[in-house]
Amino acid sequence: MAARAMLHLVSYDIADDRRRRRIAALLEERAARVQESLFELRLTSAEARRLMEQLRAQCGRGDSLRIYAVPDSALSRCHTHGGPAIASGGKYWLA
Repeated sequence: MAARAMLHLVSYDIADDRRRRRIAALLEERAARVQESLFELRLTSAEARRLMEQLRAQCGRGDSLRIYAVPDSALSRCHTHGGPAIASGGKYWLA
């Protein structure tokens, strides 16, 4: 049985402009940007771990990086105003 993808939120607080641009560029290839430093995408647990390692490799001392998993059962309780729709349907996959 294939692993099931769920919505993940990726946020960061990176002080250095160069590192921040590298991390943003990595995420923009795969995810929907919903705030300046917040992205949404659908991933399996294994894909989320791989993405965290890729992003962590770009971080420096004092940088903050977080990936939150949001189960499908919680999506009906999410609220939005403006910006792109919440990533749904498993259309966001890492290659």
